Amino acid sequence: MTEPRILFEGGGVLVVDKPPGVPVIPGRDGGPSLRDALESQRGRKIFVVHRLDRDTSGALVFALDAAVHRALSIAFEAGKVRKRYLALVEGRLDAPSLVDAPLIAARKGRMRVARPGEAEAKPSRTRVRPVESFDKATLVEAEPLTGRTHQIRVHLLSLGHPLLMDHQYGRDTALTEKDLGGEGDSVVLERTPLHAARVEWPALPGVEARGVDAPLPQDMVRARDLLRRTLG
Repeated sequence: MTEPRILFEGGGVLVVDKPPGVPVIPGRDGGPSLRDALESQRGRKIFVVHRLDRDTSGALVFALDAAVHRALSIAFEAGKVRKRYLALVEGRLDAPSLVDAPLIAARKGRMRVARPGEAEAKPSRTRVRPVESFDKATLVEAEPLTGRTHQIRVHLLSLGHPLLMDHQYGRDTALTEKDLGGEGDSVVLERTPLHAARVEWPALPGVEARGVDAPLPQDMVRARDLLRRTLG
C-alpha cells in the first residue's frame, strides 16, 4: 500500500485521504488495512474514530491519543460532526431533498428502507442536493444526519437514483469510457462512486474546531469529465 495522503494533522488528530478499495481495519481476508499501514509507517498506535466502506474514498479521521479519540468518538456518536459526501448517481436529480426513511437490516449484509410498523427500524435522514447534472446522471452532495450502515447508498436508491455502480444495490459491472459518454473500452469506474468530501467537527474537550476537505479522486473526476461530454 502506498503511503496515504495526509489532509490534516495537529492536536492529536490525523485526517487521511482514504483511497478506494482499502479497508479501514483488517477484514476477514486478513489483507492490508489503512490503520495497520499508518501504524507501521509511524511506529505507534493509531486510534480509529469512524469508518468508511472499503470502496468509499475521502476524508477519514483518526486520533493519535486516547483522550482525543474519546472526544471525537463521542462527538460522532452524538451527531455533532458534519459529513458531506459526493456521489455519482443514475438519472437527473433536479431539486434538493431530505430523505427521512428508517432503515433496517436485510439479507446478505444489506440494508433496506423499513416497512411501517417494523420494530427494529432505526430513524435515518439524509440531505441530498444536485451539484452538477448530466444527460442521464447527476453529481450529488449527500449529508447524512444519522449514521446508519449504507445509509447514503440506500437512501439514494429509495429516491430512484442509485449510485452509477454498486455491487450490493445496483449495477455490479465496471463502467467503461463508452458507458459514460466516451468512445473507448477502458474501465473508468469499478467501485461505488461515493467520496467523503468534507468532515467538520466543533470545538471539543482538548480538540480545536476544524473542517477538512478531500479532493475528488481521479476515477470520479474522469467519470465526471466524460459525463460532461453528453451535454455538448
